[in-house]
Amino acid sequence: MSDDNETPPYRRQDLDTAERVLDLIDRMTLEEKAGQLVGTWGGHLREELTFEDVADAVREYYLGVAAPFGWAAPLATDPVDVAELANELQRVAREETRLGIPMLFNLDAVHGNAYVADTTVFPNGLGAAATWDPELVEKSAEITATEVRRSGAHQNYSPTCDVARDLRWGRTFETFGESPLLCATLAAAKVRGYQQGEDPVLATAKHFPAYSEPERGEDASPVDVSEYKLRNTFTRPFVDALSAGVDSVMPSYNSVNGEPSHGSQTVLTDLLRDELGFDGHVVSDWNGVRQLAADHRTAKDQRDAVQQAHAAGLDVASVGSVEHAENLVDLVESGELDEETLDASVRRVLERKFELGLFEDPFVDPDAAVETVGSDDHREVAREAARASMTLLKNDGILPLSGDEDVFVCGPNADDLVHQLGGWSVLDADDAVGETVLEALRECAERDDNDASVTYEQGATLNETLDLDAAAEKAAEADVAVLALGEGWYLHEFGPAAQAGVPTGEWPTRSELGLSDAQRELAHRIHETGTPVVGVLVTGRPLAVDWLDRNAAGLLMAYYPGTEGGRAVAETLFGENDPSGRLPISVPRSTGDLPQYHDHLAHPRPIGDDEHPPSYAPLYEFGHGLSYTMFEYGDLGVENAELEEEGELDVTVTVSNTGDRPGTETVHVYGRQEVSSRVRPERWLVGFERVSVEPSESESVTVSIPATEFGFHKPGEGHVVEPGEYRAFVGDEEATFEIAE
Repeated sequence: MSDDNETPPYRRQDLDTAERVLDLIDRMTLEEKAGQLVGTWGGHLREELTFEDVADAVREYYLGVAAPFGWAAPLATDPVDVAELANELQRVAREETRLGIPMLFNLDAVHGNAYVADTTVFPNGLGAAATWDPELVEKSAEITATEVRRSGAHQNYSPTCDVARDLRWGRTFETFGESPLLCATLAAAKVRGYQQGEDPVLATAKHFPAYSEPERGEDASPVDVSEYKLRNTFTRPFVDALSAGVDSVMPSYNSVNGEPSHGSQTVLTDLLRDELGFDGHVVSDWNGVRQLAADHRTAKDQRDAVQQAHAAGLDVASVGSVEHAENLVDLVESGELDEETLDASVRRVLERKFELGLFEDPFVDPDAAVETVGSDDHREVAREAARASMTLLKNDGILPLSGDEDVFVCGPNADDLVHQLGGWSVLDADDAVGETVLEALRECAERDDNDASVTYEQGATLNETLDLDAAAEKAAEADVAVLALGEGWYLHEFGPAAQAGVPTGEWPTRSELGLSDAQRELAHRIHETGTPVVGVLVTGRPLAVDWLDRNAAGLLMAYYPGTEGGRAVAETLFGENDPSGRLPISVPRSTGDLPQYHDHLAHPRPIGDDEHPPSYAPLYEFGHGLSYTMFEYGDLGVENAELEEEGELDVTVTVSNTGDRPGTETVHVYGRQEVSSRVRPERWLVGFERVSVEPSESESVTVSIPATEFGFHKPGEGHVVEPGEYRAFVGDEEATFEIAE
């Protein structure tokens, strides 16, 4: 063992990170610097890359980033194989490159490390948001980080900070819904969970700065927004993620006001770094750099695209591979890109590798990965999250089931675990743990205190009817029919759905928010039997289900509930779990009502509302959700009724459980400014708090709301909190308060 005088400073753990980074950068060639800013991955939709392809790129081009277990063609899914693959690539980087710089592995573990077999998969974004529980979301993220890190990866391309404003968009299911505050609160919770646990990974806030209101609802199409909307709606979750210490930010694929985010100095330097103060590293979305030339046509070729992206403020091209590295070297050598720009980016990447301890030990124990992934205690938290997400939209008294009914189950999502997981997950049910809705209903029915029976006939796939006569015959003999309907596995623009057995272009699509023809026909046939229908929606987006609202006796929104979702649905239907989920997003009556969200701006209605109802009256409103008990609000009051600009408003309300079961309610506080210098929303969410109340009991709930939540970004002035009169709303209660000069 050599002494410290012979050990390069960057190898010495006793020195601080800044000194180690500086020493290492001084030793690096231009090619080695370029390699640290370029990633590759283990598969492509059109061509497979083998392990040796990736290893050769590391040896020859010093690539420092990789996604060897990704979404389209992973090199491995088994936990042991994943860990061993990570170790072998680390060995190549450590032993077969001159400086032995370890690799940084990234992946999309947006709701659990869901591309690893038998892992713990939590409810996807909307389902997590339906819990309205930041602590539970943070705990879920911490478990995800543990399963990611012990499998060999280090950076999670999550949380999604996009505020969903167009339900046609195929990535709605990844978001935390339509409220900037709710999205911000849960994004910050995920950042803390990923980065502050015992097995931290780098969190990545995406997709900066505005991605989720694309033209026509088409993924990655332009977003043209005013500064007013950009700053008051879309950037708020990123601000909170930065405040929580997020290590990385990913720009959006689309252009914003004519500038592609991946090549925009306005976005990546002026706004993100200079104004918001971000000093972490910026990573591209998958093909975001290539698209500057290929799609946006703001670059003449890929070399020009690389120059634009790095000059704008990008640090790492996630899957730029060898071509990107070669272009970087050539651009610096020709004087078209300053080497100082590369050095700043390399510093950010190396800082994170040092802070993660990769220079000391980049390897993982495959046996520990197997023990960790999908462990019982992890799955119990996923079960808790799935239970808390269950959102009861309608109940005519049929729910909860008594436990002695003959239950008929049908629909494409009744017995399909892959559909239950949703996108960003394994595509083979053999790689997933958990129970389907059907399996869990059968298990509940067979418990000692129940005397129920369960029959099943699928009746339809997502898009095709099957034996409808058999389904109707079984339904007619049952006491209740449970229809598990909705969407299946998809990504982005409802693809590559062909990998999940549904050709891209078939339902679901942007143009149709209703159920498919086949599912509607199945629902009609079952309803015609006269057996009461309970609909269960396993879906990524809110669907326009006005027919079910009119005709079903009960309707449960399950979102994509993850590996434990089948049990959560069954327990909810049988009354073992009280549905405490509340909608994080509005459910429209039709596609024609879009856009539709609770915090719409005040505006005139010149022809009145008598014959033309307001267009902001959804089928189910933001925050809606029923319980198996009843809650009443009363005694709403505000302290600090003359609020200072830097103060907090304490909103207190009494929540009474007037039913005969314990239950959990989420208290939503909305605000409104009576007179303002700019047009403001009719009302908007300013705070919330979950509370559990025993039957015939009451709880006093206080929600503390910073005065800044009543302010807004005013172009030319920044964030302002204007003096004057405001209102706070909780349920049907309201109170007035003043913000002082």
